[in-house]
Amino acid sequence: QSQFVESGGGLVQPGGSLRLSCAASDFTVNSYAIGWFRQAPGKEREGVACISGSGGSTKYADSVKGRFTISRDNTKNMAFLQMNSLKSEDTAVYYCAAVIFQSLDYASLFPGPFNYWGQGTQVTVYS
Repeated sequence: QSQFVESGGGLVQPGGSLRLSCAASDFTVNSYAIGWFRQAPGKEREGVACISGSGGSTKYADSVKGRFTISRDNTKNMAFLQMNSLKSEDTAVYYCAAVIFQSLDYASLFPGPFNYWGQGTQVTVYS
């Protein structure tokens, strides 16, 4: 059973924007680092963005820097990914995930340590 529920995916033209949301269903996200990952058909899952447990550190894949912004709202037990200037190569299933790192200021784009995952939401950028 997924611990996160993602929403906000859909169809968008190149240059458009989407805002993805993920809500934790059965745990409190405080102190958890939250990451957004994506997987396109035939490709490995890759890290897109991560925000540390403290919220003070973020990390982005080079391919999305300057276009995507990760944020969190612990009061709502949610995290978000604002995606602007979307490109066709951003087409993928997007997942959010959470993990507690030893440091609350640590963020990582490597999916291995993340142990709470959502079911994913499809983002399709088409022209």
